Amino acid sequence: MLDFNKIKTIPIKQRKNKVKLSDLVKPENSKISFDSKEFNELAKRIIIAHKNKKQTILMMGAHVIKTGMSLLIIDLMKKGVIKHVAMNGAGPIHDFELSLIGETSEYVEQTIEDGTFGMIEETGSILNEAIKEGAKNNFGLGYSIGKKINDLNLPNRECSILYNAYKLNIPVTVHVAIGTDIIHQHPSCDGAAVGKTTYSDFKTFAESVSRLENGVILNIGCAVILPEVFLKALTIARNLGCKVSSITAANIDMADHYRPRENVVQRPTSLGGKGFIIIGRHEATIPSLHRRVIDGID
Repeated sequence: MLDFNKIKTIPIKQRKNKVKLSDLVKPENSKISFDSKEFNELAKRIIIAHKNKKQTILMMGAHVIKTGMSLLIIDLMKKGVIKHVAMNGAGPIHDFELSLIGETSEYVEQTIEDGTFGMIEETGSILNEAIKEGAKNNFGLGYSIGKKINDLNLPNRECSILYNAYKLNIPVTVHVAIGTDIIHQHPSCDGAAVGKTTYSDFKTFAESVSRLENGVILNIGCAVILPEVFLKALTIARNLGCKVSSITAANIDMADHYRPRENVVQRPTSLGGKGFIIIGRHEATIPSLHRRVIDGID
């Protein structure tokens, strides 16, 4: 067995990053640059769900953060449109690094060659510490990291989805597969703590899905983990007798993938509701959706 305790980490100040705070799109600057009949109908369904106080759940891949969309997501949370955010394990890493240093997203093609990919000391140690504290206190993984960002009073916390969810008391759940995220490479990682906190988040997510009748589920930029998690959570809700049949389900991504198409859009809407597949770059689809929804609820 390899001795993970001998793994070498490097300080975050040594790493060059692709994404900076200046890349984030501000809510007041969002505009409509993507348009289609289906896209407009989806926006109207989100507006109706909001006005009827129904669930809108956002499942999001980390690329949503890396393309500068965090402030738009936060604005929709603050406006009460998004009532639950679900992330894969990469999301909190980029969210945290933006909070900490105002930058994120390394040049993997370079750092994979010398074994420094993902080996940032601060990212690994602080996030793993947050997860271990969360496990000790029976918190979910998402809540634990949002709390840690708050407790550390990180300089750019207002740009953090996790921090804002923590302050707004909106559930943000993180759904992890062990070994998929850079913090799992670190000696500070505790697999049992990761498992306990992410399983707690799965239960929280299933509870939100159980209240999805006449609501909206959005999957933006996650091709595998979150579509699979959603299908299992929906099964649990229906198994326990919750009425979740009329659903608006949408996959918004830069390419059409099997699992989002089947496990988010098609299979869950077989009893009612409607599914949407929206293909376009995040830089166009997310600001356009934000602007249409905000204009529709104001």
